Amino acid sequence: MGLLDGKTILVAGVTMDTSIGFATARVAQEQGATVLISNFGRALGITRRIAGRLPAPAPVLELDVTDPAHLAGLVEQVREHLGADATLDGVVHSIAFGNPETVLGGKFVGAPWEDVAQAVQVSAYSLMSLAHAVRPILTPGAGIVGLTFDATVAWPAYDWMGVAKAGLESCARYLARDLGGDGIRVNLVSAGPLKTLAAKAIPGFDEIDGVWKDRAPLGWDNTDQEPTAKAVCALLSDFFPATTGEIIHVDGGYHAMGA
Repeated sequence: MGLLDGKTILVAGVTMDTSIGFATARVAQEQGATVLISNFGRALGITRRIAGRLPAPAPVLELDVTDPAHLAGLVEQVREHLGADATLDGVVHSIAFGNPETVLGGKFVGAPWEDVAQAVQVSAYSLMSLAHAVRPILTPGAGIVGLTFDATVAWPAYDWMGVAKAGLESCARYLARDLGGDGIRVNLVSAGPLKTLAAKAIPGFDEIDGVWKDRAPLGWDNTDQEPTAKAVCALLSDFFPATTGEIIHVDGGYHAMGA
């Protein structure tokens, strides 16, 4: 019997099979969940191909979280695949973007507002957009889980994406406040640096990654997404019924260490 038996989970933002989103979809299926995944644009074809690498078939939805029409049609898309009375027991927000040419890699001062606004909308505001879009079909006790990278400090090279993640963390707390009356939990998982497609797009990522193994008391494998995926699935399960507005660190303990 799995942690997510009988639950239906949407994992939004799955591109490659090296992503946290893909690992989460796989672990969720292994734990008994029915899983849907999403992407959009040119990446949608890649997502459809890598969906075949999951343990079980998973419907692939087209979803651009910055497109009002996509958000308005999301419930209908879910029900097209799962039936007219389909509901969701969990949603995973595995979505972030910042233009590496303008808002990452030491370009904090002087970054153009248009690109900063895009990073904030895609990486932070979209948590609210996604939650609002699926709220009509979220079951009482449903979980929403997003992915962050510790925004309490300034990291080398992370620049405006760090600001966007700070916005995401604040957004999660306000959503926890406003959705708690419906019994909906909103939490984040703060993972250590992982060699995903998103990480490769960050100029100077190795500067962050290089110190992690030495300072994390449990050590850190930057190629292993499964510990993060397991934490996400645990938060989606019934084992955290009274936890909301929380950030769970999956980083080998790095965040708790001093110099």
